[in-house]
Parts: sequence; C-alpha cells; structure tokens
Amino acid sequence: MAHAVSPLALPLPEMPALAGVELASVAAGIRYKDRRDMTVFRLAPGTTVAGVFTQNKCPGAPVDWCRAALKGGKARALVVNAGNSNVFTGRAGRETCERTAAETATLMGCKPREVFIASTGTIGVPLPTDVLLAALPKAAGALTEDAWGDAAAAIMTTDTFPKAATRTARIGDATVTINGIAKGSGMIAPDMATMLSFVATDAKIPAPVLQKLLQRGCDRSFNCVTVDSDTSTSDTVLLFATGQAKHPRVPAEGGPEGTRLLKDFARALNEVLMDLALMVARDGEGAQKLITVKVTGAVSAKSAHRIGMSIANSPLVKTAIAGEDANWGRIVMAVGKAGEPADRDKLSVSMGGVLIAAKGYAVPDYDEAPVNAHMRGREVLIEVDMGLGRGAATVFTCDLTHAYIDINGSYRT
Repeated sequence: MAHAVSPLALPLPEMPALAGVELASVAAGIRYKDRRDMTVFRLAPGTTVAGVFTQNKCPGAPVDWCRAALKGGKARALVVNAGNSNVFTGRAGRETCERTAAETATLMGCKPREVFIASTGTIGVPLPTDVLLAALPKAAGALTEDAWGDAAAAIMTTDTFPKAATRTARIGDATVTINGIAKGSGMIAPDMATMLSFVATDAKIPAPVLQKLLQRGCDRSFNCVTVDSDTSTSDTVLLFATGQAKHPRVPAEGGPEGTRLLKDFARALNEVLMDLALMVARDGEGAQKLITVKVTGAVSAKSAHRIGMSIANSPLVKTAIAGEDANWGRIVMAVGKAGEPADRDKLSVSMGGVLIAAKGYAVPDYDEAPVNAHMRGREVLIEVDMGLGRGAATVFTCDLTHAYIDINGSYRT
C-alpha cells in the first residue's frame, strides 16, 4: 500500500561514485511487485567492516549472521532485501542466510563469512529463498558505481522517500568520501542501531578503529531518534572501509595518532549518520512535524538522554503536538515518569524558545501568540532545563497522527 510522501521529506542528494563499491538493485519479487526490492553491494578485496545491531532479544536470522561474520573484520559483499524481515522463521531463516551467503560468495569470489546480509519487512513469514537466490545473478551482472539512489529506494518498506547522505573528509593530505543510505519509518526506537543503514568510505581504516567510530557516531545519531518507542528485530548499521584512497596509515590500535588523523573523518561520519537518522524521524509513519527535544541541567548526560526519550516517546506529548496544542503539562508528566532525578520546583519548560513554565508554576502572562505560531510549523522545539546539574542531551522524534494507525493497521493486509 503506497502512502503520501512525508511533508518533511528531503530530496535525494547527488551521490558520488565511491572507489571500491559497486552496487545494483533489482526486482526479485520477494513480496513487492513491479519494484526493486533487493540490493547487492560488491566491495573491494581488503574492505574492513564495523557494525552495530538491535538489542531486541528476538533478532532476525540476518542479525545473527552479521554478528558472527563481523568477528572476521572483512567484507566483500552485502545482500539486502525488503518486504520480508526473515525474523522468527527458525531453522529455515538460518538456512536462508547460509544459502544466500554461499551463492553470493560464489558469484563474488570470496568466503561466505565475508558476505553480510540484511532483511526488512514482515515478521514471522518464511522468506522465499529460491526467489531471492534466483535474482542474485541478475544483480551481480548489473553492478555499477553510481546506483546509490536506486539502492536507497530498494530497501524501503513503509518509507515514503529514499534516504541518503554523503560527505568528504581529510585524512592527512588526502580527501576521502563517505556515502550512506538508510531505511526506517516505523518500529523506530533504535537501541544500538536503526532499522537498516549502510555506509561506505574509500578510506583505509582497521576494523577495530572503524568499530569505535561507528559506535560513537550511532550513540549521537540513531540512538537519539524515536518514532514510536519500538525497537526493531532487524536493526542493523554496517560501515565498510574499502581502503582505495591513498592517505597516511591509520594505526590498528588507534591511540592519539589515530585520533588526530581521523578527527575530520569522524566529523564527516557523524554528519552522515545524523543526516540519515533525522531523515528517519522526518519519515516517521504519518508524521507531519519533526520534534527536537533538548534537555539540559540533568544530573548526567545519560539521565538527560533518558528524560529526553521519555518526552519523545510519550503518546500524549506527540498527539498534543499533532493537534498543535502547547500542552506543557504533558511534558512535565513525561519528565516525571522517566525515573530520573527531578525536582518540579527547579524544572523549566520552553516551547519554540518561549519560557512557559518555571519553578513549579506556569509563567504568568506568557505570550501564547508566538508559541501557537511555532506549533503550527513543521518543526517543533521543546526545551527542558532540569536545574540539577550539567547533563545535557538532544533527541528527535515526530508527532503521532491518525495516519500512523492507518499505516500499521493495514500493514499485512
């Protein structure tokens, strides 16, 4: 079922070719008809890989496969399908991953454990393995360097627009490129990752260093986004470094020298991840407004993050914003239910930059006009100062509209 494009959608950027990455998207017919639903990446020999995955205790077979493959630190291929998540499919799901990796390894001339696999879509339905495998040779024969836009579209499920981002960075005197795509619209409360995101760079970075960079970047981006408080069984973010760019050697142990060399790279990677994470929030199922929640004055950064997520996940806060109602009482409620240190007589709440409540009371005679105007916009800012310490965090979400029910009530029918 097609849905109207989110009013918060951003245009697909022009994605440059990236040395060491070829990709192709084809219509395999796994669930969807007459659209691309499978993407294959071919990665240069020597490509290193990092990954973060869902903390959901019922993960899909592809997540288990990738976690095991990640231990080798090398990648030569990635296979992604949309429409069927291969979750809660028992032995059949595991065998699908094994057969997919084996067939792809034969096509790419690599080891099965150098093949990474990701799936997204309906839970609990066996993935038609033969259909997927039949499409692999077609994808392998169509590989090209400039198919990033097709790949971003092919991994979509309930998404209303493809999500991609690109940056360049300096390592020494060399310029390197970072490209990324993502999908996600519902079942979004990432806990280590988002639904699916694949990022690649032509830099040469050892796998342990790459892993630290990805983990830190996800903690600041994907792990600060929520649509509906539900952590997917398929959450996967993979970062590949093809090593095709010529730049000073990055020490395997990282250390101060590695940190210095990779300072600008880390900046660019974090920007790509944040761009993608915000696009997921912008495409929240049924979303009409992007919401930024800034929490300051908490006892710690972790406490501030938990308070921010409590506000961002509150159905009452999200529906109030959908109705363009500056109901700050619901924000106070969400702060109090977070289970973090709070003192109502030190708490202050602002919306759209206007102080509404402070020191346990509504601000007398505050001007509602600019607040009401702000609530009618596409982007809403909520600021909470706990008045207890120096902990701060920023999280992102969207409003909750009736369209969310429409989309999810009809997802399998």
